[in-house]
Formats: sequence, structure tokens, C-alpha cells
Amino acid sequence: MKKPFGLLFATALMAVGSLNAQAQDDIPEDMKALMTKHTCIACHRVDQRLVGPAYKEVAKKKYTDAQIVELIYNPKPANWPGYPPMAAMKQVPKDDALKLAKWINSMGGKAPAKKKA
Repeated sequence: MKKPFGLLFATALMAVGSLNAQAQDDIPEDMKALMTKHTCIACHRVDQRLVGPAYKEVAKKKYTDAQIVELIYNPKPANWPGYPPMAAMKQVPKDDALKLAKWINSMGGKAPAKKKA
């Protein structure tokens, strides 16, 4: 009787893995490369909570691109209660962080225009 349960469990795990792979396929190749290079993909997904919030949830916060870059370098755990604190990712080059921020904001959380002084 243990074999059918084991087979069912293995099938369920493969289905979940397939869904995760499909969600990851929705990421443009250039963004996937950056997120892999800088280990973002280890904790974040496009539209589901993992260790950190989904990118679509971040987009809903309507941060500016510059604010997202700053949060990559200096995370603010108070902004995301219920999640473990993110490590500061100061090794990410600013150009890469800005590309990621623009992509995150392209998911529907349009950043407000900067006010001119």
C-alpha cells in the first residue's frame, strides 16, 4: 500500500515543480539572467510568495524605480511584515538593480512620476 501513496506524492511534487517552472518561464530572459546572477530568484517569484514577496506584490506598493533600488541595497523589514528580513544586496551593480526595478514596476504598479523641485 505504500507504493501508491509514494507514487501519488511524487506526482504531486512533479506537478508543483511544473507550475513553478511555468511561472519562471514568464520572466523575460534578460531579467531571468539578472535574477539568477544576483540570487533574487532564490527568494522571489513573479506572482507567488516564496521566502520574500512576489514581484507583483512589490509592484502594487507603487515604489519608484529609485526606491526599489534603495530597498535592494537597504531593505526595510517593516515594509513587509510577516516575511523574514531580506539581506542587503549591495553587491548588485546599480545598473542591474535599476533594470530589475523597472521590470518589477512594469507589472502593474506604475511608479508615480517624480515631482520636480
